[in-house]
Amino acid sequence: MSKLSLKENIWGYIFIAPWIIGFLGLTLGPLLFSLVTSFTDYNVTSQMNFTGFDNYKRMFTVDPLFWTSLYNTVYFVVFSVPLTTAGAVIVAMLLNQKMKGIKVFRTIYYLPAVLSGVAVYFLWMQLLSPSTGLVNTVLAWFGIDGPAWLFEPEWTKPALVMMKMWSVGGGMLLYLAVMQGVPKAMYEAAELDGAGSIRKFFHITLPMITPIIFFDMVTSTIGAFQIFQEAYVMTDSGEGGPSNSLLFYNLHMWNNAFEIFNMGYASAMAWVLFIIVMILTFLHFKFSKKWVYYESGDHK
Repeated sequence: MSKLSLKENIWGYIFIAPWIIGFLGLTLGPLLFSLVTSFTDYNVTSQMNFTGFDNYKRMFTVDPLFWTSLYNTVYFVVFSVPLTTAGAVIVAMLLNQKMKGIKVFRTIYYLPAVLSGVAVYFLWMQLLSPSTGLVNTVLAWFGIDGPAWLFEPEWTKPALVMMKMWSVGGGMLLYLAVMQGVPKAMYEAAELDGAGSIRKFFHITLPMITPIIFFDMVTSTIGAFQIFQEAYVMTDSGEGGPSNSLLFYNLHMWNNAFEIFNMGYASAMAWVLFIIVMILTFLHFKFSKKWVYYESGDHK
């Protein structure tokens, strides 16, 4: 290696040194520490005692709340990810029109995505109030007796999914950007062949935005598995709501880690969640070859 190349490499490592230090100290270090902790009975104040796979055995065979929290989380992922993705695509398609004042509507739909999370949760607690909430008031106009959303176990998770639908503005902006990048010549050629709006959407727009849909679904799935704040803020002392219907996986892990200080068990839960997310991400990439299209025409 020449002196010039060596000098350039040294300066390159110097410039990325803050990132390397941050990664080793704030990401890789805690990651390895939590892996070691998952095989101990560590509770923050005591010395670590190696217990082997006891934490994992307890998780799958002793702790019934583990399966409850996992079910609640999977329920939320299964319903929220497809609905928010489809909602964002539909809203983006409607806002991808040339009409007067369209920028105002784009801003209105995007605003919920920039609001503070805790403030939004308190707002929705008022909207979902059984007696005075706006949601049940509107339903009453049509003769529908609205449920006690956050007080009935069968309605708590649908209420959070509905709340999630309210903030599709972030995904909408992403889809709107990629829709505006679709070549107009393709639409013009389709119109010459007699294609209508629906056929143009399913045969041109939708295939062209599948890479972004794939990206959004992967990141949304990972984010949905990390749901925590909603249940912690909107339930009494973060206990998980009526009949543990809002006891999500991360909330149960939090309670074990910072309420009863069972860090060993919480670390084991974190690694199980990590493995679940990794498997689902791998499956996303595996099956993406069947439906994700790129401009080159290849499935990658």
